[in-house]
Amino acid sequence: MLDKEMVKMLFEGVRDTCYMTLVSTFFGYLIGLPLGIFLTLTDKDGLTPNKAIYSLLDVIINITRSVPFLILLIVVMPLTKAIVGKSYGSTATIVPLTIAAAPLIGRMVESSLKDVGKGVIEAAVSMGAKTGTIVRKVLIGEARTSLLTGVAIVLGTVLGYSAMAGVVGGGGLGDIAIRYGYYRYETGIMLITLVFIIAVVQVMQGIGSFVAKKFDHRSK
Repeated sequence: MLDKEMVKMLFEGVRDTCYMTLVSTFFGYLIGLPLGIFLTLTDKDGLTPNKAIYSLLDVIINITRSVPFLILLIVVMPLTKAIVGKSYGSTATIVPLTIAAAPLIGRMVESSLKDVGKGVIEAAVSMGAKTGTIVRKVLIGEARTSLLTGVAIVLGTVLGYSAMAGVVGGGGLGDIAIRYGYYRYETGIMLITLVFIIAVVQVMQGIGSFVAKKFDHRSK
């Protein structure tokens, strides 16, 4: 079962899975981080309350997060093909993974920033700090541990999504589990692939937790 070619394929699957997970998480944060900041600022208790903008962003996030990833994967295939030239493979899967990750990240960022003590924010406002400065130095600065912990959670979630993409030839370990494990009734391969997926998730979350702990000012 585990001949030289299969071992090589498994390690290539790990590589492709890490590639999809890390790149889509990066792009997800490019969208989700500003989204979370805008949600925090425009909330009724935010620095710049705006009910219309907050409600619009809130609805978009709720709708996007309500769509099961497999359905989202199929729905955005035309967009994926338009961006990368094809709708299958590791690079193509980054598009739906990013779309799925962004609203999750936005909500997690919002939650982290809202945990920052109001007294710290009010002190910055009283000293005449501008909104941009408060966001960078107060909100993000005080919430950095929570934000970094959130990154570890997002990586695990996105990796799980990437495994689901194997159903439509998304590449990575999920693709191996479906093609060589499920379709060929090779239970052993499916179990081995599952072990690899769990190992990658644990490593990513372990690194994320370690980094978060290092930046936790409360532990110093």
